[in-house]
Amino acid sequence: MNKLLILIAAITFAITNCHAQDYKTIQEKTFIAFDTTWDYTQKANIGNKLSLIAKKYNTEWTAHYYAAYAQRQLSYLEKDESKRDAYLDEADKEYADMMEILKKDNEETYILAAMIANARLAVKPMNRWQKYGKIFDQNIESAKAINPNNPRIYLIQGMSKYYTPKAFGGGAKNAKPYFEKAAGFFANDTETDITKPHWGKQMTAYMLDQCNKD
Repeated sequence: MNKLLILIAAITFAITNCHAQDYKTIQEKTFIAFDTTWDYTQKANIGNKLSLIAKKYNTEWTAHYYAAYAQRQLSYLEKDESKRDAYLDEADKEYADMMEILKKDNEETYILAAMIANARLAVKPMNRWQKYGKIFDQNIESAKAINPNNPRIYLIQGMSKYYTPKAFGGGAKNAKPYFEKAAGFFANDTETDITKPHWGKQMTAYMLDQCNKD
């Protein structure tokens, strides 16, 4: 009986480990492809693949995280307001699925929530800044409370500042300190595991370059 239990446990472990490795390989390849192209058609196609990965590996919280991230990114590339909101509706659904798995927030879920809120604001800035600006700030502060050294916090704050009109405290000059802070934390980041979000280093370098040009 003991031998049978050990055998069952070994088989279960092997299947689980194989599932995890398959997920990591597929997710990493697909997410990198998504995050390194700005061609709308390619990005939309790869974004759909990320959504399919979330359906296949529906018990992996990061599968839903990356699917939500993709839908949020695609909303910025769409010009039609209703379609932009539709992308964000999908992002919200993936976010809800992610939280159903996790049961509680972590620093990355707060950052993702802030990103989605900022994208909602960007659809109609003059009508939405008060509601979604507050949601953005609240989630940023919650992420900082868990880990103030997370570089993505300052990257998305910098992005928000950069694209805010200068008359309202935005622009390259005011955004640059956030990107510099993000770059400092990224310099010490050696994470390579796709199940532990570590995106943003290249975007930070690009935005710093844009700030220097401006």
